[in-house]
Amino acid sequence: MAEFVDAAQIHVKAGNGGAGAVSFRREAHVDRGGPDGGDGGKGGDVVLVVDPQLASLIVFRDQPFRRAGDGAHGQGKKMHGAGGRDQVVGVPLGTVVRDFDGTLIADLAETGSKIVIARGGRGGAGNARFLSNRRRAPGFGEQGEVGEEFWFNLELKLKADVCLIGEPNVGKSSLIANISRARPKIADYAFTTLVPNLGVVRPPDATEYIVADIPGLIEGASEGRGLGHAFLRHVERAVALALVVPADLEEVVMHECVNQLLHELTNYQESLGHRPRVLVGTRLDLVDDEEQARERMSRVAEDFSMPLVGVVSNLDRQGMSSVVYGFAKIVESARASAPATVEKMIYRPRPNFEVNVTRTGDASFVVEGRDALHAVGLSDLGQADALAIVHTRLERMGVFRMLRRLGCREGDSVRIGSFEFTFEED
Repeated sequence: MAEFVDAAQIHVKAGNGGAGAVSFRREAHVDRGGPDGGDGGKGGDVVLVVDPQLASLIVFRDQPFRRAGDGAHGQGKKMHGAGGRDQVVGVPLGTVVRDFDGTLIADLAETGSKIVIARGGRGGAGNARFLSNRRRAPGFGEQGEVGEEFWFNLELKLKADVCLIGEPNVGKSSLIANISRARPKIADYAFTTLVPNLGVVRPPDATEYIVADIPGLIEGASEGRGLGHAFLRHVERAVALALVVPADLEEVVMHECVNQLLHELTNYQESLGHRPRVLVGTRLDLVDDEEQARERMSRVAEDFSMPLVGVVSNLDRQGMSSVVYGFAKIVESARASAPATVEKMIYRPRPNFEVNVTRTGDASFVVEGRDALHAVGLSDLGQADALAIVHTRLERMGVFRMLRRLGCREGDSVRIGSFEFTFEED
């Protein structure tokens, strides 16, 4: 069985744009053929797509790097370079993408969700693009842009209708095995369940739903104790919560167990305290008086204002039918009360097109921004025509105006990427 991994990192690198060609038409009997350099191709994007066949993030644990193809360079005869191949990366349903600082980038919570997580660089213009009445033989083209490159944290939040919540070794794994085709590890010691288990329940003439078995919660789980704290994130998307408590306990102990479970849930996320919930009793085969056990469970359920859907014996499957249909009823009710349309929580990283100017010293300034880098990305800045184009582009962006506002004076140094020049007033 493949290992379940619900947290990983990914490094994405979009393709670089191809460079524009510098070429001149030279054919027999063609006078003054002129520039005919083609444009470079756009770099490929890195796209995250929900793949329903994936159940965990294990594929990113040992191989986190994903790179798209580079755009091809332009050629003569105005032949444009081919675009780079997109890198489509499959992720499980419920994957959350965050920056290393915790900023939410995307929440892929719906089937078919996808996001361009890194954009390919734009291809450079060939010298044919710079032909004009004043510039008859441009000997320069544009360099291709560098594709975006990021590290992201990936988290997986399972999307189940009912989550089984309980202390270790109370029969949650046996319960999900009895009502679905899930086959979790079952043993008679605490913390048998090390990863969440999912099972699909298809009751006749009732709503189909998905049940998740979450590793046992102990006191202090929301603060990092035990194993269950690492998987509390999987409870966040549940439609309803099923609190599992052994029926062979004294009523006071049952009450304490339910109270502790609710405390851990609300301490982790306050909204979980308002989630629809039910109570399930297990270990019915270990009680002396089944009727008294059900009465005790009913009183505890009433104290916490939640319905008791059943008291079961995982040994002989007694009471399973009431639990199966009880879960179906609360899931159907919760779905009916949910909003008619659910907004897909998909975000896109904002490309850094904005131009910023910062002062780094008494006489030095740095200009940042994707458009600013593109403005100076010409292949031969030693040509006067190329420098004139750079000057016009920067002036239109307001770079010179921002430099003057920051106190830039004639003779000061200005750097844009690898391009550095001395500021001079016209």
